[in-house]
Amino acid sequence: MQHLSRTELLSLEQYAEQRPAFRNQVMAHKKVRQVALGDHATLYFEDRMTIQYQIQEMLRVERIFEAAGIEEELAAYNPLIPDGSNWKATFMLEYPEVEQRREQLAQLQGIEQAIYIEVAGHGRVTPIANEDLDRTTSEKTSSVHFMRFELTAEMIAALRAGAALAMGIDHPNYQQRVDQVEAAVRDSLIADLD
Repeated sequence: MQHLSRTELLSLEQYAEQRPAFRNQVMAHKKVRQVALGDHATLYFEDRMTIQYQIQEMLRVERIFEAAGIEEELAAYNPLIPDGSNWKATFMLEYPEVEQRREQLAQLQGIEQAIYIEVAGHGRVTPIANEDLDRTTSEKTSSVHFMRFELTAEMIAALRAGAALAMGIDHPNYQQRVDQVEAAVRDSLIADLD
């Protein structure tokens, strides 16, 4: 997938006019790009549309309209667009109560390395996590991690031929597995691959 360029973004005025329709389109699109791993963990898979939405929202909120500011946002978000041989995801740990979240994040250090995807007939793929900065400290992990899952050509061919796709977490304090990712999500993710 190609990175976004400044010419593909809407001006603040254009975005204000088109935002409700674009937001509805993106929210529907995101529904087939997420996998819940239990009650408290979710992988949200990114692509050009989800990243364009993120950039447009940042430009809107921050009132950025100058070329240099727009280029900074593009530089920050473009690396989250898949490259054709990988999937890129935002992983979120979600606990509604502050105290519970604090306790769980302390117990889940290293969880970002315990997440995996698995194409049937192939080994597990663990992510390359947080390439921008380390999000785990000696006291706790972060509730948000950015991940890249690199797939081999053989895995991509197997997926295209109908192989099942599983995902999970194998952490001492959080075990969860989805044996077969639902077809709509699987199809959406396969579309990211060259």
